[in-house]
Amino acid sequence: MAVEQTKKLDARRVRADFPIFEQLVGGKPLAFLDSAVSAHKPRQMLEALKDFYEHSYGNVGRGVYTLAERANEAYEQAREQAREFVNARSPREIVFTRNTTEGLNLVAYAWGLDNLGPGDIVLASELEHHSNFVPWQEVARRTGAEFKVIPVSGEGELELDALEGLASEGRLKIVAVTAISNSLGTIVPVERLIRFAHEQGALAVIDAAQAAPHRKVDVQALDCDFLAFSGHKMCGPSGVGVLYGRSELFERMSPFMTGGGMIRRVSVEKTTWAELPHKFEAGTPPVAEAVALGAAIDYLEGIGLDAIAAHEHELTAYALERLGELSGLTLYGPPLERRAGIVSFNLEGIHPHDVAQILDADGVCVRAGHHCNQPLMRKLGIAATSRASFYLYSLPEEVDRLVAGLERTQKVFA
Repeated sequence: MAVEQTKKLDARRVRADFPIFEQLVGGKPLAFLDSAVSAHKPRQMLEALKDFYEHSYGNVGRGVYTLAERANEAYEQAREQAREFVNARSPREIVFTRNTTEGLNLVAYAWGLDNLGPGDIVLASELEHHSNFVPWQEVARRTGAEFKVIPVSGEGELELDALEGLASEGRLKIVAVTAISNSLGTIVPVERLIRFAHEQGALAVIDAAQAAPHRKVDVQALDCDFLAFSGHKMCGPSGVGVLYGRSELFERMSPFMTGGGMIRRVSVEKTTWAELPHKFEAGTPPVAEAVALGAAIDYLEGIGLDAIAAHEHELTAYALERLGELSGLTLYGPPLERRAGIVSFNLEGIHPHDVAQILDADGVCVRAGHHCNQPLMRKLGIAATSRASFYLYSLPEEVDRLVAGLERTQKVFA
């Protein structure tokens, strides 16, 4: 039986597709180690966006002239690309949003307000980005449901032994978890959590913002109920995201927003809604952005999600090794085998913002702060971290420049 080999990613060749790396920062080549916050853009995506605006731009679902029909065809083709990307059953299960945050809020409010009440439990985790934490906390407050969290260990992994006890305190209705922690890179065992949710009669909502750009996501294999991700983190434009949801759930949900484009018929007496997925796409949608996201999907799949994940794994291993050589540096997060391409750390006695500013003078970009993860930071007993994150265009020498910059930072503050 033949064994299929994952093709190796050539990051130097890939970098040539990204115009932003042609510039110098502080007189030095740009070392962008903050792709977890937002990824840079390849020419292929930028050209698709420009071409659509120059030759096919029109609003969708509102015109019968040539440009409108072209735009509508391109928009629905992008929806089909997104469907294939996550292996949804139907384009009806793909809703275009502005970003992951809007997708998760859509589920929390459109499903939660109608289906949660006193005695119900909404379960998130201490790893969650605020966008998969605060909406559920707020909807629980409004409906009288109880909001609970799965605790994390000192290494930043979910303490799954707590699940049974948390679920036994009421009717579990929602399990909302991230697939990969944006702060620590923790790879969450979402398959187990989805099974647990369904065993309890609950729905599983997955934040895939840090997963979809880096590894293959298959909603049918996961058997999740909802899943959201953003275009801007996966080499696409800002202003567009994708929400997957089971069509039978979407059918029963009330619209999140109302207005043009999402109606079937309006009268003084009653308004009825458009068919899926347009029922959840009120107003002018992100037409050009969706088309460009389709180009970004093609770009990533051309390189291969498996190759991207393998490249990031190698870089993360190298980064953990090099950073481990520094005295006075604390690393956070799980072991390499359960970690994606994200490394968070602190230098003793030096605020992460100071670290980031000194690194910037060397052309090295890292994130500094609480990473929209304040409950997690409190659990770890810190206010903030510095975070380096890797993507398909990251190079080993950028890790070396990061380490050299940290050594310089320590000397400055000695």
